[in-house]
Amino acid sequence: MEDVLVYGASGHAKVVLDILKQSGRRVVGCLDDDTALWDTLFRGVRVLGGIEVLQRERYRRCALFLAIGDNKVRRRLATRVSKLNRSFAQALHPSVVLGTGVRLGEGVASMAHVAINSDSTVGRHAILNTGCTVDHDCVVGPFAHLSPGVHLAGNVRVGEGTHLGVGVSVIPGISIGAGTVVGAGAAVVSDLPQAVTAVGVPARVIAPPGNGR
Repeated sequence: MEDVLVYGASGHAKVVLDILKQSGRRVVGCLDDDTALWDTLFRGVRVLGGIEVLQRERYRRCALFLAIGDNKVRRRLATRVSKLNRSFAQALHPSVVLGTGVRLGEGVASMAHVAINSDSTVGRHAILNTGCTVDHDCVVGPFAHLSPGVHLAGNVRVGEGTHLGVGVSVIPGISIGAGTVVGAGAAVVSDLPQAVTAVGVPARVIAPPGNGR
């Protein structure tokens, strides 16, 4: 397998580094836009610099992982590096359970004790955080983030860039629009439009379109 560069040197990146190491990937360095971190050690891995490091000949064959928890920032960074023709690594914890026919996009992060059941699809650079469950025939859009303990029943659609907070539960067949934020502990029992914020049991929209993250 290719060596990996990790873009990010903060809390989310700590978890990603552990996952990559536990899954047998060799991490050769971290990148970060914060110049104060350059040439320091982060969890035993040297922070080599910023995006310009990707142009160095010695790192051209390394896969890249975007260890950025914020969906919008992660998407902007993916756009920045898209012209550099880099391959993206996945970060899949050894405890992850994948059902038959599961499809995972490039750059997906799947933390410890995640289960993704049959014929579900997870889009590129999405995050499935600790203890999530994704049942059969779900679609999780690119750059989405399912926080720890999120549970999706079968045939759920989660839009691009959507963020489901800790412990959110979604009943079968629900669609949640792109860019929507669902607050921690909510129970989603009806479809939610794009770009809104919803909270509660059952989840109700509290911020109209345009005010969601």
